[in-house]
Amino acid sequence: METTETFESLVRAEFTPKSTYLNTASNGLLPARTVAALHEAALLRAEGRPLTSLYEDVEACRAGYARLAGVPASRVAAGASVAAHSGVIAASLPAGAEVLTAEDDFTSVLNPFHVRGDLKVRAVPLERVAESVRPDTALVAISAAQSADGRIADLPALREAARAHGARTYVDFSQAAGWLPMDADAYDFTASVSFKWLLGPHGAAFLVVPEDFGGLTPVLAGWVAGEAPSNSCYGPVAELAHSARRFDLTHALFTFAGLRRSLDLIEELGVAAVHAHDVGLADRFRAGLADLGHQAVPAPGSAIVSVPGLGGRQPELSRAGIEVSDRAGNLRAAFHLFNTPADVDHLLDTLAG
Repeated sequence: METTETFESLVRAEFTPKSTYLNTASNGLLPARTVAALHEAALLRAEGRPLTSLYEDVEACRAGYARLAGVPASRVAAGASVAAHSGVIAASLPAGAEVLTAEDDFTSVLNPFHVRGDLKVRAVPLERVAESVRPDTALVAISAAQSADGRIADLPALREAARAHGARTYVDFSQAAGWLPMDADAYDFTASVSFKWLLGPHGAAFLVVPEDFGGLTPVLAGWVAGEAPSNSCYGPVAELAHSARRFDLTHALFTFAGLRRSLDLIEELGVAAVHAHDVGLADRFRAGLADLGHQAVPAPGSAIVSVPGLGGRQPELSRAGIEVSDRAGNLRAAFHLFNTPADVDHLLDTLAG
């Protein structure tokens, strides 16, 4: 684990926000090293130089994410969106299968199951998901942390309930990967985008599958999904990759060039240190809200804080140089490694004014 001094020096060297940025749940800030890598990647294309290093970046990102997720890189697919990964999982289910979800979870986790049209999609309150798994439940699909308000799912209880009833599990870590420790091996399928807490550019998302691929068919497979991609450019892919790369989508090379450096930074800092930092700031904000007479949505241990009734102040806060979100009338503040106690206090003082 990094010392506090090293943590702070690394962060100061990488981030120069021009606002009080408390909106990582929408988009994370890009580290300086990532911006430099994006610039270099663009120059490769502009100058007509070989792109070999960009393909190497894809594999480095796969390996880096695998380390964060606690699985071998052979189980990680590199794609473009959680919705696409959800679609592959949805396509694998038999007609009439029941999918259990949390009410008002993020659309990318849910919608691919709904548009199938022949699945039974059942939604229950987040706190009741584990107790709602039934013998006929085929899959439980849920976000580790809720986008709207930061509530954290009881994943251990969900996992045990699913196992007891023979259901599979699909967990979206998009609002958790980077600050909340992951154990992707504990679930059948997991996914995450890279542009939030992982601090990468838009255009990349990862899917973790079991060693046996969990019955998934690579319905979106193109040439990059071949065991030998350079030999899989024409006609049907003769031999799919022997690893989870068979579920890859054509790589957004610039994105992975930048993301590689962002993942390096997260790994250098350590998720445990980032978690302590982020949650500490969120707790400071919750305590300050209570002093102002406001009650946040209960989400203990979360880096995301949602405050009912204050969402309408988002435009005013933005004019004051504070970036937060308005989600269904709630003010949502998301705290990450580049934030400081002074940022929290600035938001509290402005809300009190």
